[in-house]
Amino acid sequence: MSTATLSDAVLEFPDNRLLIELCGEFDKNLTDIEARLGVQILRRGNVLAVHGEPAAQEEASDVLHALYQRLEQGKTVSGGDIDREFRMSAPAEAPADQLDMFGAEGRVEIKTRKKLVEPRTEAQKDYVRALYENELAFGIGPAGTGKTYLAVAVGVNMFLQGHVDKIILSRPAVEAGERLGFLPGDMKEKVDPYMQPLYDALNDFLPGKQLARMMEEKTVEIAPLAFMRGRTLSHAFVVLDEAQNATSMQMKMFLTRLGEGSRMVVTGDRSQVDLPRGVQSGLKDAERLLSSIDRISFNYFTARDVVRHPLVAKIIDAYDKDAEQGG
Repeated sequence: MSTATLSDAVLEFPDNRLLIELCGEFDKNLTDIEARLGVQILRRGNVLAVHGEPAAQEEASDVLHALYQRLEQGKTVSGGDIDREFRMSAPAEAPADQLDMFGAEGRVEIKTRKKLVEPRTEAQKDYVRALYENELAFGIGPAGTGKTYLAVAVGVNMFLQGHVDKIILSRPAVEAGERLGFLPGDMKEKVDPYMQPLYDALNDFLPGKQLARMMEEKTVEIAPLAFMRGRTLSHAFVVLDEAQNATSMQMKMFLTRLGEGSRMVVTGDRSQVDLPRGVQSGLKDAERLLSSIDRISFNYFTARDVVRHPLVAKIIDAYDKDAEQGG
């Protein structure tokens, strides 16, 4: 086994307990960093020696120090945290008036009841800032980029801080069209399959009993887009997911529900339109008509922002290239 040499980067960590957490079970965190950078990391007591090319040594050292600082702040280190450190550039100076969203060193953080959520790419960080800064925000890009997940996290954070009185999450139930009545069960049972991703996100951020109580009290609502007609949504954080499947009329109807003290987020993927042939996507119309209006933000994601399994980004790239070539 190699030992540290004069050319190795040698890092000392004073708290051995935190160093154990930094290394991970069976040193899996170190193995992840080694695989990404082509370095070798050796542990001797409370010292890590990084062997490899100078640039790779420096990057590995920066990542290890950043992860150790997370542990010192009482946070955890997971594979997602390592991924974020590799993706993100140096944090910017944090504005002083941002709704408790900035952590140490200007990192963007979203605090919920169950977990602390942190953007893992620069595009995600810009998106979260836009959600706090604008009354109407659009997040557009492929699946797996965190558009809906981060929007729901911000909604929960703003509710817990008292900035809104309720959270309303909606989706077009496109697959069922106008034939929901042919499906078995009551209305909730008919539409719940289409709403499940929204339930999943909420369950990540709120304890089960609290979420059940909030839904019973109608401070959290999950409903198909069609149920928004005729309502004025005041003092609410409202998310429209899968907006590419809203028609132009539905999109106009939804956007004009915005009431006093409310925030709206519209998320969608232009490559996954399930509307009938010849029906214009309301998301496309909204981009064309609203992009120049103040206090409305548009944030875009690409395959580089996918934070699911690494193969997902490659799959999206393959389909995008095929579409560009007319396949």
